Amino acid sequence: MKDQAKYFLEIYASHTGKELEVRKYKRGEFLCALGQVEKGLYLILKGAVRAFYFDGAEEQSIRFGYENSVINSMKSFFDESPSEIEIQALRETEVLVLPREDYLAFISSSFEAMQAHIQVINLLMLSMLERETDLLITSPKARYERVLARSPQLFQEIPLKYIASYLRMTPETLSRLRKS
Repeated sequence: MKDQAKYFLEIYASHTGKELEVRKYKRGEFLCALGQVEKGLYLILKGAVRAFYFDGAEEQSIRFGYENSVINSMKSFFDESPSEIEIQALRETEVLVLPREDYLAFISSSFEAMQAHIQVINLLMLSMLERETDLLITSPKARYERVLARSPQLFQEIPLKYIASYLRMTPETLSRLRKS
């Protein structure tokens, strides 16, 4: 995904001549809060974030972002509905922000821009399908091994309690799996 994000931003810059806004978030600050309409697409320059929702009993991590990854509340971004998820900085984080209006104008500006958009969306869809498959696997060990094989950097960037939530297991179970 990181190469695709950079490719997309290079095409954006070459077609529009616009520089993107850089925003900085402190640990715990929200890029997108529950109920807020998502107005941007974020490329993480440094730091780490998590996307999560509250299921009534506890927070459920559903996605992570770290250096060179793209993240936002996609449903809210595209249909302008209130976000059902929150995106929170896990440590000091710096992002490039591509505003929704600029994004939509850009992707309709040329065939090359639309192709770049399609590539980014395809990668996001593949990521979502992998996540769905992970959730269908009943064995905690198999879920852990799939995520470790796909995203080994995750374990250096994200606190284990959030990875455990993402894998739908307790932190203790994750710790045992990592030791075995």
